[in-house]
Amino acid sequence: MRRGVFRLLACGALFASGLMSLGSAAARPVNFIFLGGEGLASAGNLLKRPDIVGFQVVYSWRQLEPQKDHYDFSAIDADLKRADAAHKKLFVQVQDRFFSRSARNVPEYLLHDPAYHGGLAPQTDHAGEGRPVGHGWVTRQWDPAVRDRFQHLLTALGKRFDGRIYGLNLPETAFDMDEKHPPAGFSCDGYFHAELSNMAAARAAFPHSHVVQYVNFWPCEWNDSRHYMSRLFAFAIQHHIGLGGPDVVPWRKTQMKNSYPFFHADHDRLPLVAMAIQGPTLTYTDPKTGKPFTRAAITAFATDYLGADILFWTRAAPWLKQSPQ
Repeated sequence: MRRGVFRLLACGALFASGLMSLGSAAARPVNFIFLGGEGLASAGNLLKRPDIVGFQVVYSWRQLEPQKDHYDFSAIDADLKRADAAHKKLFVQVQDRFFSRSARNVPEYLLHDPAYHGGLAPQTDHAGEGRPVGHGWVTRQWDPAVRDRFQHLLTALGKRFDGRIYGLNLPETAFDMDEKHPPAGFSCDGYFHAELSNMAAARAAFPHSHVVQYVNFWPCEWNDSRHYMSRLFAFAIQHHIGLGGPDVVPWRKTQMKNSYPFFHADHDRLPLVAMAIQGPTLTYTDPKTGKPFTRAAITAFATDYLGADILFWTRAAPWLKQSPQ
């Protein structure tokens, strides 16, 4: 971890909750729309809906740093301008992992400079119920040289957007690898501590905006067997970092053996809980009905059990086809 990161956390925590308040707890969770990488230019009439508080947009590392130390934040600038004009909030997701073989969306220098050992490692992706396993890439965050460059990006983003965007979130902790042939240089503890280091760097870079780490599973762990999950929640609480996840599937056994019980136990001590309902989430069926989970069922579980303050809904959610209530 870079020197000074933890030293900055305490003062940053003093500001984040006040400036970026969601308002009355009675109104929670509030609805954001997950736009993926398309940006607010694609939002259309969603920008006018009073039941939508804001938007979450994904920006890849390659998009934000097309050349080493040369940053291009024009896409965020454009989305923030549109969000401000519509009186909506913007959540920025900085993407360092990708879900197709052709998506190697990190800067070219990471892929070709031997100092970064290829920049990426292969992963598999289980993208919903009944869907085939996909293949993609995860950034080698356990590699100190790669992680240092990622944290440079977070620092640059903070200088431009801290206090201007509503929040920044880091992608999920999960990635599936070939455990018999793990990526070169990978260790379970090394990956865990790398993710904590990035959380700390994001918090230091954004003392006035919310910072959220997505957490669902950990490589090498099941049911907190290595205490990664419990230590991450304790770290987030201590350093005033929000947590969330890329799916809300009520009472799903795999999640109930991983992140869900920790959200249930600790949500009152976290500064923000932000949960996502993305495309794959809509593929799961409610065992009680044999049909897809309803909006009401998802919202009730996210609120009552997980303690969600924000729900990031895919624009494919059926309720968005109806007029606001």
